Amino acid sequence: MTNLKQYKKFIFLAGLALFIFLAVGNVRADSMGDTVNFNVDKNFDINSRTQLHATLIKVGAKLYFYVDKNWWNSQTLLKQSQISSSLDNLSSEFDNNIYPKLTTTFGSEWNPGIDSNSKITILLEPMNSSEGGYFRESDEYDKLQMPTSNEREMLYLSVSNVDNSSAKIVLGHEFIHLITFNQKNKIYGAEEDTWLNEARADYASTILGYDDNYNSSNLQQRVEDFIKNPLDSITDWTGTKYDYASANLFTHYLVDHYGINILSSSLKSRLVGVDSINQALSVTGAKENFAQIFTNWTIASVINDCSQDAKYCYLNQNLKSFKINPTLIFLPLSGDSSLSSTNITKNWAGNWQKIIGGNGNLKLDFSNKSELDFQLPYIIYDENNGYSVNFLTFSKDKKGEIVVKNFGTKYDALIIIPSLQANFPVIDGAGVNYQYSFTVSITGQPIGEDPVLMQKLLDQIDSLKKQIAAILAQRQGTSNCQIAGNIIYGAQNNVSDVKCLQTFLKNKFYYYASITGYVGPLTKAGVIKLQKNYSLPATGNVDNQTKTEINQILTNG
Repeated sequence: MTNLKQYKKFIFLAGLALFIFLAVGNVRADSMGDTVNFNVDKNFDINSRTQLHATLIKVGAKLYFYVDKNWWNSQTLLKQSQISSSLDNLSSEFDNNIYPKLTTTFGSEWNPGIDSNSKITILLEPMNSSEGGYFRESDEYDKLQMPTSNEREMLYLSVSNVDNSSAKIVLGHEFIHLITFNQKNKIYGAEEDTWLNEARADYASTILGYDDNYNSSNLQQRVEDFIKNPLDSITDWTGTKYDYASANLFTHYLVDHYGINILSSSLKSRLVGVDSINQALSVTGAKENFAQIFTNWTIASVINDCSQDAKYCYLNQNLKSFKINPTLIFLPLSGDSSLSSTNITKNWAGNWQKIIGGNGNLKLDFSNKSELDFQLPYIIYDENNGYSVNFLTFSKDKKGEIVVKNFGTKYDALIIIPSLQANFPVIDGAGVNYQYSFTVSITGQPIGEDPVLMQKLLDQIDSLKKQIAAILAQRQGTSNCQIAGNIIYGAQNNVSDVKCLQTFLKNKFYYYASITGYVGPLTKAGVIKLQKNYSLPATGNVDNQTKTEINQILTNG
């Protein structure tokens, strides 16, 4: 009996020793100069590769920095030195700002994770021009489950952003995805809705203070994109810049009014998407649910005025003056008229339409399919630009009517904001459109020989011209800057001059990337397009001749 016990004890200790040996042997400790073959996403890689060889060029307190070996070896020693210095700054920013703030807010990543190493691997690779970075969930599984896994806590950054300020924004964004995997997937076995996962990640730049200086910030870019296409659904995710814009603006409104805990509490939940937000709101004792907040956000985006009701404005200082200009619908300025409109929308998308013109009694009839859950707030503006916010009451057959008497004299404009708020399952990129219709009619009077009415109509025409001009200016963007010095590709240039150039090129549709202050290939290509269009030497450099032409356009508009 004793011998059997001793034998079992020996087997147990031997097995324990083997377990400890294997566990310790699995700990990865990378060293400078190590070369590793990594699996990458071909949809992001500039050469559509699925694998690349990378060299470890920097080891920080919390990060390993690997870089595509072929790309790295093609750089000059000076360029390598500049990148190394930039990575020192990025590593310090991660240690002292990104990591502590985001983990305090949302919780930790898997640490130590699948590689039993507390350090996170950053792979720098050449990416498509529109991409700044990405996260692969597959890296968090072993190769038996995911054969393409790199078996590391790992993020991927574009080499083109390493030496500019956008690198820290992208790093913070992608780190949120790493945190989300641990807090949602690993702990609860739940897969977060993409729109909410991306909304948290995109809001990270505000948490980290990167949006405090609004000019050239991530927030400014999102506002510009939202103004260009405000009708994008926040939940139907296809990965476009407009998806990010609508989700970002909604998230700012949500956090403004209900606190950052709504984002963090919804992350630490078995529920996902809208359901997790509603649960977090309920826990905090909020009176409104997601649908009511979404409706209030659509109103705030066109009014943005705290004086009547705080829920109809943004509280972020950088968004105090933000407003969208709705789609305009013109009615004839005199006589009877009727206009019918059939529109399509997606679930959880804002729609803003402003009715102006006409003189008389206005009636708007709204209808949609009976199984769809539409909400329709509307705003009536009087002749002194005062307004009232109202909500259309629907009948059982999903029809409703708005009546505004003395439209064009006592009241100048009607804005309707219909939105579909159905409890459909969220399927990324489903692209399902839903229909709604309305007819607006007005019973008016002809101008005749009435001089008072004639002057009223002339004043109304002048007001309409100003509204159209404001919409065009907002959608096209404006720039009051001037380029002081020449701008040469591949050289060290004045950052403010380059940002002015990029803003100008973007407003004129020669350039579609971010305003970085760095002259990269896309900026050079934009300059060449401009030069060809104006019959200038197509060098890609802003010499005296090109600079004079640009500054003249900037001055004259």
